[in-house]
Amino acid sequence: MANHKSSIKRIRQAEKRKLHNRYYAKTARNAMRKLRASNEKSVASELYPKVSSMLDRLAKKNIIHKNKAANLKSKLARHISKLVA
Repeated sequence: MANHKSSIKRIRQAEKRKLHNRYYAKTARNAMRKLRASNEKSVASELYPKVSSMLDRLAKKNIIHKNKAANLKSKLARHISKLVA
């Protein structure tokens, strides 16, 4: 266990941040899963901007890396373009 007051506080802060980050990352993953599961182009196109902005926000807050966000958005866009109208 930590001996310093500051390190004890850091442990508390890290735990709180971890839970916060996990919640938002999981929410984004579920949104991506929902988009990939949709077979209609109109529905997927409607969801894409929301999911895209979610990923951008995660990247901005350093929850995920900016390149990972870009790769995920690219894959989702390709998925949407492959769907038949």
